[in-house]
Amino acid sequence: MNSQVQNSLFKKIILIISLSILSACASVPGGPTEGDPFESYNRAMFKFNDGLDEYVLKPVAEGYDEVMPAPVKTSVSNVFSNIDDIFVVINDILQFKFVQAIEDTTRFIFNSTFGLFGLIDIATPMGLPKHNEDFGQTFATWGIGSGPYVVLPFFGSRTLRGTGGFVIESIYDPVYTIENDDAMWGTVSLRAIDTRYKLLSAGRIAEQAAVDKYSFIRDAYLQHRKNLIFDGNPPVDESIPVPETTSEDLDLEKELGF
Repeated sequence: MNSQVQNSLFKKIILIISLSILSACASVPGGPTEGDPFESYNRAMFKFNDGLDEYVLKPVAEGYDEVMPAPVKTSVSNVFSNIDDIFVVINDILQFKFVQAIEDTTRFIFNSTFGLFGLIDIATPMGLPKHNEDFGQTFATWGIGSGPYVVLPFFGSRTLRGTGGFVIESIYDPVYTIENDDAMWGTVSLRAIDTRYKLLSAGRIAEQAAVDKYSFIRDAYLQHRKNLIFDGNPPVDESIPVPETTSEDLDLEKELGF
């Protein structure tokens, strides 16, 4: 992929995000909840994304799940997880998690070599589990506030802080450095299908459990991000009553890897 095409792609990503945020700022007020001041816009964009998912992404993911053998699906997921480990290591260092950075670097090296470029995850059985670190989490550890919740077109749930991290990751994503454009776009598409395929069970749970799907997804996303930022031990706000955990909550957390 030449630099001119790559720069054009990044400009389009940034343009989509910028227009999304500007549209949110200009949206018609409609009783926003705390942390979601752009709720009227977000609900409209959520409806657009949900329609796109229902008629395009979900059917493709279900077909992929039906046709592809389980070992192939696992290998595809492993490869993209291995690529993600590059960003995990960088953010380990930026968050001063040096011991974890060494572990994740070792994990990446072993999976990239003995694991055949990440096709086989040999690191996890060796006691080197997958970690989830990104620039949004790094910004949080640096004291940058989350900002409002926003639903981006195509890319879905984010916070303003997370959007900034997403832009950085998009710019330096190794997938976009693939020289052959057909191979690059094929890889991007395969990663999108893999991501959606892994969320099939979670999507079914959300549809069954939620009266208001938008609020369910928003609250689940924000809670998940909070858990990631605090490494699974978020502070408890005693002024807010903790709802009883239902079997649907436990199933959804399991499916999403919370």
